[in-house]
Amino acid sequence: MQYKQRIVDAILTRKLEGKGAVQIEGPKWCGKTTTAKQFAKSVLDLGDDTELKNSRLMMDIDSKQLLEGAVPRLIDEWQTLPGLWDTIRNEVDRRGEVGQFVLTGSAVLPDAKTTIHSGTGRFGHIHMRPMSLYESEESSGIISLSDLFDGKTIEPMSVQTDLETLSFEVCRGGWPHAVSLSGEVALDQAYEYLEDIIQRDIQRVDDVKRSGVRVRRLLKSYARNIAQQVSYSTLRADMLANDEQTLNEDTVADYINVLKKLYVIEDVEAWNPNLRSKAAVRTTDTRYFVDPSIGAAALGIGPKDLISDLQTFGLLFENMAIRDLRVYADLLLGQIYHYRDSSGLECDAVLHRRNGSYGLIEIKLGGVSNIEKGAETLHHLSANIDTNKMKAPSFMMVLVGVGQYAYQRKDGIYVVPINCLKP
Repeated sequence: MQYKQRIVDAILTRKLEGKGAVQIEGPKWCGKTTTAKQFAKSVLDLGDDTELKNSRLMMDIDSKQLLEGAVPRLIDEWQTLPGLWDTIRNEVDRRGEVGQFVLTGSAVLPDAKTTIHSGTGRFGHIHMRPMSLYESEESSGIISLSDLFDGKTIEPMSVQTDLETLSFEVCRGGWPHAVSLSGEVALDQAYEYLEDIIQRDIQRVDDVKRSGVRVRRLLKSYARNIAQQVSYSTLRADMLANDEQTLNEDTVADYINVLKKLYVIEDVEAWNPNLRSKAAVRTTDTRYFVDPSIGAAALGIGPKDLISDLQTFGLLFENMAIRDLRVYADLLLGQIYHYRDSSGLECDAVLHRRNGSYGLIEIKLGGVSNIEKGAETLHHLSANIDTNKMKAPSFMMVLVGVGQYAYQRKDGIYVVPINCLKP
């Protein structure tokens, strides 16, 4: 299978030029190992049982031997030997050169109890996600976020979009293996991913026994509340409809924390700008999955179901849009936030770069009236920003699922179908 270029390729190239080791983290099946192998000159595959057993023996004899090989050397599934973290850190110090190691694995940083050093200053970190539509070659990329930040205008462009294609892309997700497949076989992958989480991964992450039934109910509740700023108590109440009465918020919080460690859940933080108004900014995170297909699978629905329920379709499409924007934001040295205040004003996405520039983005499935509502929201929020204390937005955009054109309105707001966007 031919390797599809990933946006993270450019990020990994940059990181290897500045750090002795780079850790790629993210959900399983998102392509971390495949991408790392495009850069690696040698590989230590700790996902292979035989190699893992031999490596455990070598850890007790001379752990540095595991790092011998052409560089960059890939250490795949490094978390199976957490003690190797310190060995890598020491070897980076000893060699004094950049671009030595790439670490991949579906786990967060090692617990402080299992290591001596954090790796600060020696390790670079990359958060990888499932494929965006641009990476899966389902976005033409004729509209560039980078260009919009630079103030470039766009001429109206005709775009080919339809609900059937979009609904399939939402339910299939951006899993590289699924992208290479078609029809029901491609849709199966998200369901299998969900079952792996429930039946196996939830037990392995920290060796604590948890209820698969409860995980399933939580994921379904999360899917019902996708793109909302709901509290743990709300999720608990939703789960209690089919759970024993002993369920408490601490238990819900524990399960959510584990799902975050597995990179299944990736909420969006609140944006806190300088405002002219007295409205209080709401700080609750907005609930999202790392990929919309997880939500569709948790609800047991497919593309035809989405077309029959446009409200659910719109919310899961928003999750897909947030996924893509996050992938693009990483390349642009930015982060995605959500805005909501006590007056009820909210903005679906704020792409805020580390140089202080930002874009305001409303996400709509489509339709003239919805685009108009999105534009009104953007104008309202922009007017409330105190530009004496921070920059004005570089651009404002209504990002749509279905639309015939990509264009700039007379009021300056861009209307962009998601299948023509790139970083």
